[in-house]
Amino acid sequence: MNLPPNTVTLALSGASGMAYGLRLLECLLAANVQVYLLVSQAAHIVAKQELGVALPARPMDLEKQLSESLRAHDGQLRVFSREDWNAPVASGSNPADAMVVCPCSMGTLAAIAHGLSDNLIERAADVMLKEQRKLILVPREAPFSTLHLENMLKLSKMNAVILAANPGFYHQPQSIEDIIDFIVARILDQLGIQHTLMARWGESR
Repeated sequence: MNLPPNTVTLALSGASGMAYGLRLLECLLAANVQVYLLVSQAAHIVAKQELGVALPARPMDLEKQLSESLRAHDGQLRVFSREDWNAPVASGSNPADAMVVCPCSMGTLAAIAHGLSDNLIERAADVMLKEQRKLILVPREAPFSTLHLENMLKLSKMNAVILAANPGFYHQPQSIEDIIDFIVARILDQLGIQHTLMARWGESR
């Protein structure tokens, strides 16, 4: 079994499902993981529309707000702008142990699949692929077009994990939070990070 990551790059792109990404950030910080956070321009719009959350545009302001609200340790959370090419995640000489794009828009997924690297999210994902590190993409779209599926298959063949935001209901969720935690739990499982978000199949809480 692989050791849990010490560092994780978390990218929030402009797909619906921002609650998944922010809950994942909370859980990663609670697990004492060093998090490098990347936020697309569209993600700011989605966060405001879906959650009523105004994410500060300046990375240093966003880092301060999230660190305080989620009780991160000093320096545990670092936020980088979309074009900060000096960020550690931009180079294969200093990559994070793993990366999650959650939620992952179809545009971001396509750009990663084709190696465009036009912004830091795409470049960080490209680094994960070339360095053969864990890359988890959490698309939230319905239905998937043939092009979407072809891009996912291409990435899967490169060992990226496609973890669609399709929650199960066998754990009998009682709230939206329970549904969100189902997906976040699956992501944490892929990262090898222990959690108690929900009972596993065949177990009771």
